Amino acid sequence: MLLVTLPDGLDDDRAAALAEDVAAAVAGGAAGGVIIDVGAAEILDSLSARVLADTAACVKLMAADTVIAGIRPAVAITMVDLGLNLPGLRTALTVEDAFASLGPAGEAPVGPVRAVAGFPEAPS
Repeated sequence: MLLVTLPDGLDDDRAAALAEDVAAAVAGGAAGGVIIDVGAAEILDSLSARVLADTAACVKLMAADTVIAGIRPAVAITMVDLGLNLPGLRTALTVEDAFASLGPAGEAPVGPVRAVAGFPEAPS
């Protein structure tokens, strides 16, 4: 499993690095499931929304499961206002709920959990 924390105040360079690192981890077989934690984001600007949608779409194209976790009410409202369409993408209130939804029969996930290089892990 790959745990990705979408940082607040994402810039173009970090956005590109995040997308590349996630795609490389999935393509290399290091992750069959990806959790994108947006809980650190107080707001979601158009760049972060695009990165979120594009990264989730890329992971889906490479046959890995994605769950977006930690969406705050203000972020959800912004996503709707921006017209962000994520059909078929699973969401979870917390990272723990996301792990449960990706694990076998709702159990804890099997295998290592790691963060994308250069990006912080979600708080435990």
